Amino acid sequence: MAEPHELTALEQWQALQSDELSPSELTEHYLGRIETRNAALGAFVTVTAERARLRARFVEQSVPRTAPLWGLPFADKDLQLRAGVPAKFGSRLMRDFVPEESDDLVIALDEAGGVSLGKTSTPEFGLPSYTEGLAGPPARNPWNLQRGAGGSSGGAAAAVSARLLPFAPGSDGGGSVRIPAAACGLVGVKPSRGLVPAASGIDKLAGLPVAGPLARTVADAALLLDAMVRPTGNRPDHHFALRAPGNDGPLLTHAIHGEGRFQLGVMTTSAWDNDYDIELAPEALMALDAARRELDLLGHGMDSLALDPDPSYVPAFRTIWQAGAASIPAEGAEQEELLDPLTRWLMHRGRALSARDLAEALAALSAFERSFNRQLSLFDAVLTPAMALTPRPVGWYDAEDGEKNFAQQVQYTPFTSMVNVSGLPAIVLPVAETVDGLPMGVQLIGRPGGEATLFALGAQLERRFRWQDRVPPEPGFAVNDTE
Repeated sequence: MAEPHELTALEQWQALQSDELSPSELTEHYLGRIETRNAALGAFVTVTAERARLRARFVEQSVPRTAPLWGLPFADKDLQLRAGVPAKFGSRLMRDFVPEESDDLVIALDEAGGVSLGKTSTPEFGLPSYTEGLAGPPARNPWNLQRGAGGSSGGAAAAVSARLLPFAPGSDGGGSVRIPAAACGLVGVKPSRGLVPAASGIDKLAGLPVAGPLARTVADAALLLDAMVRPTGNRPDHHFALRAPGNDGPLLTHAIHGEGRFQLGVMTTSAWDNDYDIELAPEALMALDAARRELDLLGHGMDSLALDPDPSYVPAFRTIWQAGAASIPAEGAEQEELLDPLTRWLMHRGRALSARDLAEALAALSAFERSFNRQLSLFDAVLTPAMALTPRPVGWYDAEDGEKNFAQQVQYTPFTSMVNVSGLPAIVLPVAETVDGLPMGVQLIGRPGGEATLFALGAQLERRFRWQDRVPPEPGFAVNDTE
């Protein structure tokens, strides 16, 4: 048999079910890879080796094999609370915090039979779209260690791409699953608002952040997302039922079969275009053209779409982003000095907002949601570039100037945040590579509850492009960067 990390997550699950592998053996295999490779990548901020070994033995002895993730390793993003494990939130301010209770998503993945190996790195409080900061080393891109892994689920993406994990959960409030997936050559899914009961987004400011999977294949992403929705394999206690009619079954079925012909839109405009200088790199257009060509050959209907300008979007989204930092638990100069400069800037801007500012921003985003969903409603899915630029070099973002930093993030990621505002599902697919071997992807945006269509389309493109066969260089042997 191939080395376990060379198998897809679904193949590893099948090997566990047939006793070709045990949860303990698989856990030990990945712990060994983490020990020898993580220092170069900065993917893990905390490794809980002994807890993982105990958990694997518990799964073997006490968890039914019918559990959706039985024996499969994963890791918690370090924004999630796991009782007894440090939760540092990417911040020096929180370096000594150890929670006594676990978050719902952590509990759900345990109920699904998974084995957590530790915590993956994230930028400070998950605010930026790149994983670099003063609390620890940057999360580096396994395809080129001089490039960043993206963010805020950057550690998760680096770990999955480098085969330190079979897959990983992330959270996405403005692109934080899809951005690192695109940078690291992975499949990344932002579910519909409300689909994942343990991280629905419904209870969050503007309904932006939801939990979603990062994986090497479309089927692996569906396997993990199904477990997030139904940890025991049954309907959850609080099922939001945001599925298109007839698509209420396991998403893995659609990811494996990959059936259907659909009406697709193709869009290169974004909600940021009127306020920021958005330029699509040739590599981004190359990936888009490659996906469009294959989808056309597969027989899907294709039509162009241009987003209506909305001058209210940018100031409203900026307000919500800043407001999200207002509650950071830093009081007084001594604690503030522990924060990254960008976080301090966001926190002060957020605390200066009035109730009226927040109410007006929420109303503007609600109006944008209705308009955006109406404009996309003619299509089963809409194709966009994943990112406007190639994966960014480590240190590319301005660490001191908040306004410049914000503009840089927008220029790299103009196609992601509007999907969070709309509540729609989206999937990023790594359809191409640059001449230097860097991944480039596309995004498909679905209808409300339309994950099944996205997984079917993703499976069709995966058969054409075979990205699951691409393997990044081993850490320490990444290609030289010429930018």
